[in-house]
Amino acid sequence: MSICYIFGSALGEPDSFTPKNNDLVIAADAGYLKLKNLGVTPDLAVGDFDSLGEIPTDTEVVKHPVKKDDTDTLLAIKIGIEKGFREFHFYGCTGNRLDHTLGALQNLSFLAERGCRGYLFGEDFIATAIKDDSLEFGEERKGNISVFAATSECEVSIDGLLYTTENKKITYDFPIGVSNEFIGKKAKITAHKGTAIIMVMISRNNNVSTQNL
Repeated sequence: MSICYIFGSALGEPDSFTPKNNDLVIAADAGYLKLKNLGVTPDLAVGDFDSLGEIPTDTEVVKHPVKKDDTDTLLAIKIGIEKGFREFHFYGCTGNRLDHTLGALQNLSFLAERGCRGYLFGEDFIATAIKDDSLEFGEERKGNISVFAATSECEVSIDGLLYTTENKKITYDFPIGVSNEFIGKKAKITAHKGTAIIMVMISRNNNVSTQNL
């Protein structure tokens, strides 16, 4: 499956990055600089460019006014969806400001509600959101994993982790799913009703990617 990569200007960049021919690479405002530092020219640069301070001249640009409802990242997401992409990877979208990090997590729910899948890469975590879907993990996975309700109520089943449950109702105002743990078994998390955000804690030297999820 082709992937839409969206780069912001905050934390969470890969050590190296080589997109495939059918992938789409979008720079959200100053995410353009992160891509240039990786030696990659984006297919598209999107945003109001208040952070970058200039308009890129070596790629296609979609410029928006500073005063707008959508964040630069959400503008990029909507373009990716319009172009037919269903899997999105986000880098440089966490860490510098908590409000933007929370916004990035909400973007995962935005995608899940529309039948897409997003993966948010932070400095020490990967997060995704699922709705009426499952996420499976190999037995080689180690460390901690948390499950949160992204909607007022979410019904989940968890198999193969330290704490398991079946058709458990969780709510957005009670963090019962924090800090579960891999135990050397194949694991599976299913959101039967509502949208769940799943966060896997990682170490940067483990080179963790979505292939490990």
